[in-house]
Amino acid sequence: MKLEGKTALITGGTSGIGLATAQEFIREGAKVVVTGRTPDRLAQAAEVLGPNATVVSADVSKSDELDELFKQVREKHGHLDVVFANAGIAKLGPVESTTEEVVDELFNTNFRGNYFTAQKALPLLKDSGAIVFTTSWFVEVGIAGTSAVSATKAALRSLTRTLATELLPRNIRVNAVSPGVIESPLFGKLGLPEETVQAIGKSLLQQMPMQRFGTVEEVAKAVAFLASDDASYITGVELAVDGGRTQL
Repeated sequence: MKLEGKTALITGGTSGIGLATAQEFIREGAKVVVTGRTPDRLAQAAEVLGPNATVVSADVSKSDELDELFKQVREKHGHLDVVFANAGIAKLGPVESTTEEVVDELFNTNFRGNYFTAQKALPLLKDSGAIVFTTSWFVEVGIAGTSAVSATKAALRSLTRTLATELLPRNIRVNAVSPGVIESPLFGKLGLPEETVQAIGKSLLQQMPMQRFGTVEEVAKAVAFLASDDASYITGVELAVDGGRTQL
């Protein structure tokens, strides 16, 4: 098992890609700490993941909650081998009608939250460990209505390169996974009417070279690869899991 004996932190780990990745990590031998914000999902994740998971309520956009998270990680495990900084939200809208509050909310969670997750994890992260961020295919194609969320993900892509350089002396690898259109709960949380979401989904499907959406399990396997020693000579990259959408 490629993650045997390792301890991993997964933020945004109670649903979608995060939960699937937690399940994959456990199958590969890891113990995981997963975070989320919704009580029902926290309870469901604890039940699904079982004894090899610790489920912690934490909002990554709040510094005090991050501090408490890492205090719990230190007390229970003493160290980390892998950090999957995956917490994120998505809200769509044209530039002309996007409010300051929406931009702040997106950056506070998607960029600032993940930035400080990585920063605060470093004292616990073992040398030769791994950090993986979640970016997005939005960064590559310029889709109308995604300006704010795309900007947050572009910032994470830049951070991936910079942090990878800074952590070379510790042999900590830093990479990103860039999901395409994935069948996950986030797709239905875009702040849009259901009929609009359905129309967007139909339009996007027609643009997919493989003529299907991806699954959270497919993304999870990519994250597990980047987190494992199988990717020991890979750092600073963004691995697209998008069915060829940004390449073909």
